[in-house]
Amino acid sequence: MRAKARPAVLAEAHSLFDLADDPRPMIHGVDGHRARMRARLLTAGPDALADHEMLEMLLFLALPRRDTKPVARLLLDRFGSFEAVISAEPARLLAVDGVGEAGAAALKLVQGASLRLLRDTVRAQPILRDWNRLLDYLTAALAHERVEQARVLFLDAKNRLLADEIQGRGTVNQTMVYPREIVRRALELDAIGIVLVHNHPSGDPAASREDMAMTKNVQRAAAALGIALLDHIIIAGTRWVSFQREGWL
Repeated sequence: MRAKARPAVLAEAHSLFDLADDPRPMIHGVDGHRARMRARLLTAGPDALADHEMLEMLLFLALPRRDTKPVARLLLDRFGSFEAVISAEPARLLAVDGVGEAGAAALKLVQGASLRLLRDTVRAQPILRDWNRLLDYLTAALAHERVEQARVLFLDAKNRLLADEIQGRGTVNQTMVYPREIVRRALELDAIGIVLVHNHPSGDPAASREDMAMTKNVQRAAAALGIALLDHIIIAGTRWVSFQREGWL
């Protein structure tokens, strides 16, 4: 009769098989390192963590069996900053060795949570009253986009944000905007005012002739139905141009 395997032996065997499925198993001492970082985060706050440590913690929540420290440093080397890492397109994150779908999803979740927090603070009051907060939100949303993206902020009678919606994506230097679609959506939302926003991936916020013409077309279409175009903001990295402040509206 075959002897029954002892429970402790079975548990050890299962553990070894689990680790064998992971191409880069967690090395000795990582548990203690992670515990120390968690304690530092909870006692001293997130500012106590360097950028690579913040990324490392995010990744080890998604990749608990990996040593995520080298992956975090590789991401910073590849993209240049914490902001650029979490703003990177999923395909570019997946191209970095060791990130995987779970790691990419964790990083994009952080970006989404950050944008939602900024958007909610903008939504809480008339958006044109706190210009810096509005720019912080728009910069976070658009500064790292690699192609042009057109967004419209739809506002109520008190200039409070009803919706922020993407109206189109284009190439590195052009995107299509349809005034009738913008006006139709404004009517659906009972919006009284709108703010156009788009980015220039080139890093130059200067308005082109096409930008000027598109703005006038939207302004005419909106005005015909009693909707005010309050501004058109171009975001280019950390730089920006406001049509209203330049006196073009």
